[in-house]
Amino acid sequence: MKDLFGPRARTSPTGAVLLAAGFGRRMRPLSEQTPKPLLMVAGQPLLDHALDRLDAAGVEAVAVNAHFRSDEIERHLLARAARRTGRPRTTLMREPELLDTGGGVLAALADGLVGNAAPFFVVNGDSFWLDGPRPALTRLAEAFNPARYDVMLLVSRIAWAVGEVGAGDFAIDADGLVRRRDENEIVPYVFAGVQIVSPRLFAGIGRGRFSMNLLWDQAMRAGRLRAVVHDGPWFHLSRPSDIVATERALRDPNFGPPNT
Repeated sequence: MKDLFGPRARTSPTGAVLLAAGFGRRMRPLSEQTPKPLLMVAGQPLLDHALDRLDAAGVEAVAVNAHFRSDEIERHLLARAARRTGRPRTTLMREPELLDTGGGVLAALADGLVGNAAPFFVVNGDSFWLDGPRPALTRLAEAFNPARYDVMLLVSRIAWAVGEVGAGDFAIDADGLVRRRDENEIVPYVFAGVQIVSPRLFAGIGRGRFSMNLLWDQAMRAGRLRAVVHDGPWFHLSRPSDIVATERALRDPNFGPPNT
């Protein structure tokens, strides 16, 4: 079988950015009093699910950005660090004004919170997934080659996703090239809220508010963006009904992707 990704990364990232600054408006009324990353799913806050995955992948330092109800997120991180001996080490980055996804990641990078040369994970604070046969973060790290790519996304098959995902986000060709969905097109894959990025992706970009989508588009045009298809369930948690659907699926003994 053709190797779509080239030489494998030698080491897994030890730094990460966890994006937890949004208002979670579509999750209202649940998110009116509780920041979305602290909503409970499968017995613990979404933020802890993400931090547990990063810990298991060997990540040592995580920068967590926060804006809405940032004091609650800070208290939660401090309490978690006390219970878990600080693994992984977390640093709260307060955003007085929202920087959007790209601006938040660049701020962490510019402040030296994820190192300044090595690739690092970026995980959305509301990301929730079950690993397949091998951990998703491990698969991303092994597939990522910073000599060839600036960003690698974890995507889920729409058919395996729990929650409303619309017409999808991306199509992937036989060579692993990723393209966005055309207007009025339905595509098989949706972004799963997890990625590895190289600091090179931010070269020449000034600090401020901007979306990671801007950098994804640049990387796509340069042929330096690839995706790994998740081999387990992924949960799109946008509205309160999605949490209900997630909990129902997790209680179902027959739940899981086909052939698992």
